[in-house]
Formats: sequence, C-alpha cells, structure tokens
Amino acid sequence: MSTSPALPPTSDDPDLPLRAALRYGLIGLVVLTVVSVVVATLAAGTAGLWGALLGAAIGGGFILTTAVVVLLGAKLPPSTAGLVMLASWVGKLLVALIVVAVLQQFEFYDRVALFLTVVGALVIVLGAETYGVLRQKVPYVNVPDQVVDDDSGTA
Repeated sequence: MSTSPALPPTSDDPDLPLRAALRYGLIGLVVLTVVSVVVATLAAGTAGLWGALLGAAIGGGFILTTAVVVLLGAKLPPSTAGLVMLASWVGKLLVALIVVAVLQQFEFYDRVALFLTVVGALVIVLGAETYGVLRQKVPYVNVPDQVVDDDSGTA
C-alpha cells in the first residue's frame, strides 16, 4: 500500500483560488493587526493603538476590497467585470483620500503607527493573497488547435 503526500485538494470550482486569496488575506490582516497594536501601544501608548487600528482598517480594507470585487465579478462578462474593477478602484482611491484628509484634522492617533501599519497591510495582505492563490490546485484543459486540410478545405 502506498501513500501520497498531503497536497491541497483539487476542485472544479473556478472561484476556489479567489476565495483562498480572500481567506489568507484576512488571516494575514488579523495577525498584522494584533502585532501592530501590541508594538504600537508599547511604543506610543493609546495614540499608537489608534494609529495601528486605523492603519489596518485603511490598508487591509483597500486590498481586501479588490479581492472581494474580483470574486463577485468573476461570473460577469469580461467588459462588465473590467468596468466594475475600474469603478471599484476609483471608489477605493476616493474613499482612502477622504479618510486621510479627515484624519489630518485629528491628533488622537500616532501617525508613524498609522503609516507603518498601512504599508505592512499592503505588503502582508498582498503576499498572503498571492500565497493563497498559488496554493490552490485547479485543473485546466488545453484544447488542441484544429488542423485544416488544404485539399478539401474542411477541418
């Protein structure tokens, strides 16, 4: 009796890589948030806590929104999916700019903790999503090109 090494299961579900990316991205964001909150609170007190929480919300929300939009738009026609992606990107950018502009008026958070957590969220969540996609085994089929017979003109 032989055993095979434990590999991730294969599935015919085309959304499996996208759902895995979202799952790994959320896990990465939760871990980053906990670590950032602890480090920032130790370094800057309550202001560091708020900076880390705001940074995780801004950075993680920005990246995870893309994964959600791609997952929801996967079943749409390509032109519609492209339009949805473009609109979501513009919307995310506007929301991020408005949030940062509003936060400029307040002093209750540590700006260094906010910045470092946003950058960390962008790197870690994107890396976790990439890892989630690459871990999935999705079968695919190559269809051979049809050969045209020159004498009869049919395939």
